[in-house]
Amino acid sequence: MSQPIDPVALTQKLVQCPSVTPDEGGALVLLEGLLTQAGFACTRIDRGGISNLFARWGSKNARTLGFNGHTDVVPLGDRAAWTVDPFGGEIRDDGFLYGRGSTDMKSGVAAWVAAAIDFTRDAPEDASLVITITGDEEADAIDGTTAILDWMKDAGESMDDCVVGEPTCPNEMGEMMKIGRRGSLTAFFTARGVQGHAAYPHRALNPVPALARLIADLDAHELDQGTDHFDASTLAVTTFDTGNPATNVIPADCRATVNIRFNDAHSSDSVIKWLKGECARVGKDTGVDIEMTVKVSGESFVTPPGALSELIATSVEAETGRRPEASTSGGTSDARFVKNHCPVVEFGLVGKTMHAVDERVEVAQITQLKSIYTRIIRDYFA
Repeated sequence: MSQPIDPVALTQKLVQCPSVTPDEGGALVLLEGLLTQAGFACTRIDRGGISNLFARWGSKNARTLGFNGHTDVVPLGDRAAWTVDPFGGEIRDDGFLYGRGSTDMKSGVAAWVAAAIDFTRDAPEDASLVITITGDEEADAIDGTTAILDWMKDAGESMDDCVVGEPTCPNEMGEMMKIGRRGSLTAFFTARGVQGHAAYPHRALNPVPALARLIADLDAHELDQGTDHFDASTLAVTTFDTGNPATNVIPADCRATVNIRFNDAHSSDSVIKWLKGECARVGKDTGVDIEMTVKVSGESFVTPPGALSELIATSVEAETGRRPEASTSGGTSDARFVKNHCPVVEFGLVGKTMHAVDERVEVAQITQLKSIYTRIIRDYFA
C-alpha cells in the first residue's frame, strides 16, 4: 500500500506556487498531476483568464461528497515587512509554516486532497468524490467557482453535499463552522449640486450637507435585530470625499460609499429599494440630485442544521474535543455560489493570520485538519 499523503509537505509545495489572483502559479498544475496519478478524472475549466480545476473519483451516479477550495492568494502588501520569503513555505522552530496562502487556504486544500486520496485506496464501491479548486476566490469571483458550476451543469456533474475548506475558527482549532453567510453589497453615492463661491452660498447648491445628511441617516438606521441564525445586519460608511482642495469654493459634487452586510431578513433587492427611497427623500428635501450605483457581492444564505452539519460537528469534536459553533459570521466566501447547487458547510483551521504579513499556519493544525477531513469523508459513506 502506498504511503499516506503528507498534507504538510503538500501545503509547502502549494505555498511555493506564486498564485496571486489571477496567476495560476503552478498550484493547479501540481494538484492536477497528484490527483490524476491517484485515479481522479481531472478537467481544467479556464474562463476569463482564470484557471480552475474539477476532479472526480468514482461514478457520476454514486452518492457524491464534494469539496470546494481555492489556491489563489491576495497580494503581499509591503514586501519589506515580511521576515520570510512569502512563497518559501518555510517551517520555523516555532512550529509554524510561513507563506502567503498558508492559512487562506492552501493548507485546507492540501488537507482535503490528502484525505481524499488516502480514502480512495480502500473506498466502498458506491462512494464518489468531487474536488473543485478555483483560482478566483480572492478577486471578483466572476470566473472561478461560478465557472466550475456552470461547466458542471453542462456536463451533467453534481455533488450531493459540499464542504468548503475556508479557515473558520477564530482562535482555537475546532471552535467554529459556517452554516451560512451574510449577504454583502456596496453602495456608491454621488451628490450633484452647483459650484459657487463660499461667500455667496445662495448662488450655489451645496451637495455636501445633502450627502452628509443621507449618510448620517443611513448610519443611524437599524436594519434589524438579527434572525434565528444571524446577528443583526450592519452598515459601515467607508468613505466620504469631495476632492475639493479649495476652502472658498462650494464643490459641484461629492461622493460617499457604504458597505452593508445583511442577514436573511433582507435580499439585495429589498436593501437597494430602501437605499433608493432614502436618496429620493433627501434629494427632494434638499434639491440635490443623489445618484447611486450598487455592487452586490452575494446574497445571504443558510444551510439549516441537519445531517451535513451534524457530521462535521461530530467529526471535529472527535478529533479536537471541541464541538464547533454553527455560525454565519464573517465575510463572503464561495459557499455563496455552491449553496445554489447543494447543501454546503464550511470548516477549516484557525484564520488569525490570513491576508496578513508573515501569514502562517501551525503545522500541527494541518495534520489535525487532515484527520478531521478523513473522518468526515469516511463517515459520510459509512
